[in-house]
Amino acid sequence: MVDEPRHRCLIVDDEAPARGELRHLLGEIDDVQVVGEAANAAEALQLIRSLTYDVVLLDVRMPGGSGLDIAAELQTLAHPPKVIFTTAYPDHAVEAFDLAAVDYLLKPFDSARLARAISRALGSGHDIAHDAGPPIAGSGSTTVARIPVQRGERTVLVDESAIVYASASRGYSYLQLADERVLVSFSLNELERRLHGGFFRVHRSYLVNLDHVRELVSDFKGGLNLVMGDHRHSRVEVARRQARELRSILGVRGPGR
Repeated sequence: MVDEPRHRCLIVDDEAPARGELRHLLGEIDDVQVVGEAANAAEALQLIRSLTYDVVLLDVRMPGGSGLDIAAELQTLAHPPKVIFTTAYPDHAVEAFDLAAVDYLLKPFDSARLARAISRALGSGHDIAHDAGPPIAGSGSTTVARIPVQRGERTVLVDESAIVYASASRGYSYLQLADERVLVSFSLNELERRLHGGFFRVHRSYLVNLDHVRELVSDFKGGLNLVMGDHRHSRVEVARRQARELRSILGVRGPGR
């Protein structure tokens, strides 16, 4: 039996230990082979022009040009490789997805998270928003009341009471706090399992802290929105199938009652 060809992967990161860690994690994925490494944008573009890659793992901040610059250049190719960003900096996610990135992984991440990103990049995965996600290692019956948020070289633990709501996006989540929005590497399903009581999944894309709900607003189509307690008074959509249960939890009578 002839083995199927493995998908070719390029790692781009200016730190040798980071490249080594990615190479190790990718070694656990059967159908992917690392066939190139680059420490800066110039090296990366030279390799990309000399060989066709299926997927490229890109750091964001590097000397001589950022990963965003490389991703933009890739979009000019006739058959661009899939791009996954691997970085310690959460503040470039929107730009990355504007450049057609498949995923945006915040360091540190484990082999399971990388494997899900690779699976999506190569078209063999499914929308992670529908997935219950892997069990949280070491959770058992223990739940964690704080969520780790990466801020440069530091990891800050955000108390769950400070989370106004969480929104899903491509396998990770944004936490809306009182006066800022931060990116975390957990899917919304994973957050739902980690957080204690008081959070309610109002929509496949939103998990809200009921203590921060300020107002329920019905629209002319019969839909329901929540006005939240952050500085922007954000509005969060409630799925129709969740509206009745939410009203019951809050002790609010529904329309026509």
